Amino acid sequence: MKPFAVAAIFWAVSVLSSPCSAANQRIAVLAFELDDISSLPNTPQEQQRTAGFRPLLEAALRQADNAYDVVTISPERQATANGGFGYLFHFSDLAAQLGHQDNADWVIVGQHSKPSFLYSYLKVHIVNAKTQTLAASVDIELKGSHQSVSEHAVKALVKKISAIIGK
Repeated sequence: MKPFAVAAIFWAVSVLSSPCSAANQRIAVLAFELDDISSLPNTPQEQQRTAGFRPLLEAALRQADNAYDVVTISPERQATANGGFGYLFHFSDLAAQLGHQDNADWVIVGQHSKPSFLYSYLKVHIVNAKTQTLAASVDIELKGSHQSVSEHAVKALVKKISAIIGK
């Protein structure tokens, strides 16, 4: 057999026996904190809405071209690591360590900031768990409080996360 033919066969076998794409990025999404400074702050409805951002984001990441594996960090572990409101949001290295314990590549740390009953913001830090550094900060504006507004904002957030961390 000629060397070229051997090389071609070896290449074909290696391509066909390996997965089509590289391993998926592993992302840990922490529970969002509510920073409600509106005239009627921290209503049960707003607390429930804020609690819903994590599962919405996890579901959207799972559906994003099968590019991401979602790593679950328990609320108890997050609470233990969190020294107080905004602690993990402001200390990326500690958020990274929390995600690194579960072999996450990335940690999403978010706050739901609500300055008014008319609009609010999803503020997200994208933390590289391997380098323990803040890779990017992303803000998404939400106008209104309907479920469809939250879903649309999370879809926009996933697009931005994908653009930052890639596949």
